[in-house]
Amino acid sequence: MIPSEYVPGATVVGITYRDGVILAAEKRFAYGKFIVSRTGKKVFKVTERVGVACAGMVADMQALVRYAQALAKLREIESRSELTPKSTAKLMGVLMYERRLLPLLTQVIVGGVNEKPEVYVLDPIGSVIPDRYTAVGTGAETAISIIESGFREDLGEDEAKELAIKAIKSAIMRDSASGDGVDILMIKGDGIVEESISF
Repeated sequence: MIPSEYVPGATVVGITYRDGVILAAEKRFAYGKFIVSRTGKKVFKVTERVGVACAGMVADMQALVRYAQALAKLREIESRSELTPKSTAKLMGVLMYERRLLPLLTQVIVGGVNEKPEVYVLDPIGSVIPDRYTAVGTGAETAISIIESGFREDLGEDEAKELAIKAIKSAIMRDSASGDGVDILMIKGDGIVEESISF
């Protein structure tokens, strides 16, 4: 059991919209009451149409993402096709389940576009749960309430992005372990666009 002063905080959201997926995370890395960094990155591109956003221990999320990126690239070289969002989520779930006795302390949202936009949430032991929108981290309860009140199946990209930012801003106001801006991945069928907002 990790003492509460070392529990990492974060707010990370994933939202499907009409043409793609928005993954967003705030920038603060905090362990309990100590702010380690105000410019941390918690959203990562895995393939050209799949990204992940993580909450939890920094080293664990970085190691998991690098391993998944390497395996996805190997698969692409061997089969001449990219991993789908579902396959990426299952791959990461297996990697996490293999470490279940000494788990990677991270929660993961995998998002991407195959035939349609897809979002999956993974817990620290690798459970893979599909959803249309989700939030993880210490600010998740506040963020998910904002997303649920504004989510529609036919959201456009700008609306989905605005909703993700609003959800994270709301969580930042209530969760001292979250803050310092938002990193965003906008994933569509033709690729990924990254954006960073400071406030």
